[in-house]
Amino acid sequence: MTIEEVQEEIIDEFSMFEDWEERYEYMIDLGKSLPIIEERFKTEDNIIKGCQSKVWVHATMEDNKVNFKYADLTKLEEHEEWDLALSVDVMEHIEDDRTVFRHLYKGLKPGGILLISTPSDQGGSDVHHEHDESFIDEHVRDGYGVEEIDEKLREAGFENIQIKYSYGRPGKISWRLSMKYPILLANFSKIFLLVLPLYYLLVYPFCYFLNMADVRGTHSTGTGLIVKCKK
Repeated sequence: MTIEEVQEEIIDEFSMFEDWEERYEYMIDLGKSLPIIEERFKTEDNIIKGCQSKVWVHATMEDNKVNFKYADLTKLEEHEEWDLALSVDVMEHIEDDRTVFRHLYKGLKPGGILLISTPSDQGGSDVHHEHDESFIDEHVRDGYGVEEIDEKLREAGFENIQIKYSYGRPGKISWRLSMKYPILLANFSKIFLLVLPLYYLLVYPFCYFLNMADVRGTHSTGTGLIVKCKK
């Protein structure tokens, strides 16, 4: 069964219910029918953050299909196993980034590609001045400079390094409307969660076209970096 067929099957199944509350209750019932996860897998690495209830995910490779796997990137031991490594908003959370880049290089097959999306030092994490602090507490760095990440990737062995700025002017506006302001308001008062669906209904069309313009444009600077390099 293809992904599209599975998607259609899920849509058909949930279309039997008339309102979202019934669908929610049905989803809870489906969850209760799942096997109970072993206690050894209930770790901080496996928990889905942001859920009201505690949810853990653990997966393994079965029938040669893609499955989730949790790992410490600073302790990876894979050797030439992947064609592609994708890192989205990860490296700003890891202090020992040089070790991670070396491990990613080792894990890629010859000719494999690494794609990275990460904040830049041009206002990434919404830090614009020396004494500013990011509103995202878990970042160990506010962002990368172009020369810095280029040097670290070359040290790991990567070649053909291409770096471009993302989150130029249109992207920054979209990020504030769709990410920063809702997070700040939700942290200020949980009441805002009640109006969040309406808020996104209003701002989503604007954010969609702003993001489209940001991805298709070329920026002399930006609060994010898109990096592509090759083993």
